[in-house]
Amino acid sequence: MNYGTIKKRDIANGPGVRVSLFVSGCTHHCPGCFNSVTWDFDYGDPFTPQTEQKILDLMAPDYISGLSLLGGEPMEPQNQRALLPFLKRVKALYPQKNVWCYSGYTLEQLMGESRARVETTDEMLALVDVLVDGRFVESKKDIRLRFRGSSNQRLIDLNKTRSLGKIVLWDDGTRS
Repeated sequence: MNYGTIKKRDIANGPGVRVSLFVSGCTHHCPGCFNSVTWDFDYGDPFTPQTEQKILDLMAPDYISGLSLLGGEPMEPQNQRALLPFLKRVKALYPQKNVWCYSGYTLEQLMGESRARVETTDEMLALVDVLVDGRFVESKKDIRLRFRGSSNQRLIDLNKTRSLGKIVLWDDGTRS
């Protein structure tokens, strides 16, 4: 897997100050995508053990709330396979920090029959706290929305969703 960039202190892609990893590779090709350069699976730099360690080190300070995975598409099958061992390390080292994952796939697609559902999907989703799901839809773009680009996208609290057995949207107590 390759990645396009790492943001060391990101406040736009989840609550608090976060480390954000923008992976390369996406087959959605959403019109109006803000990061279309990462559609190419070969874009950027290789995601190596040194890259993983760099991100883990960046996450160490107490003021870092968690990790956000964006792209490209983290849930492309080959990206899942590369990210799963890394997410296990993140959760082992920082169980108090949360993981957000942005995906053009819906939770229903990831849980049902789709090209994105592979042997790693369930385990990867189990390590994600909030899934921002759904393709970016340019006609539904709304810059007032918090942590997403278009109104069709959902912020799903996966911990509550797993616990209750139904989709529960993430709520931090603010209106948006």
